Amino acid sequence: MGKDKLRRFEAIKSFDNVFEPVREQDFEHSGKWNENIFKNQNPIVLELGCGKGEYSVGLGALFSDKNYIGVEIKGNRIYIGAREAIDKNLNNVAFLRTRIDYIDSYFKENEVDEIWLTFSDPQPNKPRKRLTSTLFINRYRKFLKPGGLIHLKTDSSVLFDSTMEQIKLNEYELVDLRPDLYATLKEGEEEQKIFSIKTHYETLFTKRGHVIKYCCFKIN
Repeated sequence: MGKDKLRRFEAIKSFDNVFEPVREQDFEHSGKWNENIFKNQNPIVLELGCGKGEYSVGLGALFSDKNYIGVEIKGNRIYIGAREAIDKNLNNVAFLRTRIDYIDSYFKENEVDEIWLTFSDPQPNKPRKRLTSTLFINRYRKFLKPGGLIHLKTDSSVLFDSTMEQIKLNEYELVDLRPDLYATLKEGEEEQKIFSIKTHYETLFTKRGHVIKYCCFKIN
């Protein structure tokens, strides 16, 4: 491991906005994120597989009336987003370092209002590992409020198409559908501010000419 990665791993241990549970069963803030961490009762939004936290930080800067938690296993990536949130005094942004497989251990029933999946691994050979598969959706059900939103933003046709199949098969409520996101955005549309946030991977994929896709749905 490079010296810079080691430095970042060590640095986030001292960050007040980063949480690295040793055992998910003993996580003291489960069910108490607003009470213990954010000190308010604002809606909680998760970014799962947040990478460098571009959406957590970007949305946190746009909407001070919501609390954002970026979830990622790679500490050197979390460091970038957490450091930026600190530098910008974004007290409504936090990060949780863990595998998404254990996500339902860190939140209690009805604790989360929205989920963002930003350029998740499409898992072309492992459908069950996709973050919109039945396996993961059932985990989200344990803590997502009734009517809570799931946002998917991706360049992957495999992930997008399989998600649309899941929506139809399970009769989820489709809220917004944009198979070519940037071709459908209108001048002055509120969502322009949200979709102006670009992740590292989106920037790379866009340069390669990939079409960016988006959908939003409810599972309850």
